[in-house]
Amino acid sequence: MTLEEITYNKFKHIYKVVTSESFIKMTSLQGEIPFWIAPYNVISENQVVVEIENLEKKLLNEGFKPLVIDLFKLSCNIIDENIGLEELFEIEKEMEKLYFKDAIQSTINIHERLIPAIIEMVNENQPQMLFLKGVGLVYPFIRSHTVLNNLQSAVKHVPVVMFYPGEYSGLSLRLFNEFEDDNYYRANNIDSQKI
Repeated sequence: MTLEEITYNKFKHIYKVVTSESFIKMTSLQGEIPFWIAPYNVISENQVVVEIENLEKKLLNEGFKPLVIDLFKLSCNIIDENIGLEELFEIEKEMEKLYFKDAIQSTINIHERLIPAIIEMVNENQPQMLFLKGVGLVYPFIRSHTVLNNLQSAVKHVPVVMFYPGEYSGLSLRLFNEFEDDNYYRANNIDSQKI
């Protein structure tokens, strides 16, 4: 089976999972938080972007209410609102990379800006499910386990699926199959979910 076929089949499985009553009503979790990781091979990034769009359209057409949040676009919006993207480009020219990374993280401020923005979008849209994408594009400024850790107390009334370019063992995240992204064991691997 080709990588393209594997990715296509993965999204067929994801569709079956997220449209199941037990997923939407969060009844099969035995007290666990309704967080899911959908790991994928980073080589398939372009196909995954299209598959997420197709999944969203199909769900909307069938009467479901998903909310897709692109962490990269959201981060750019936060930066633009707080210092401006043009200003950021000027700062980058003059600042050492380590300090620049700190400046971006400080501007995005996961606790005071990013997570509240996600919560606001969820509250405004009242979705049946939340999909997070753009994880690879925000690395190393935003770490996926940090987003999940901070969301788990705020968004527990709606199932969350994070599309993750790497591996998830059920205990740890490995971004791009290369970088240890710290331990995170509260989420379920959507690939192993039985329908």
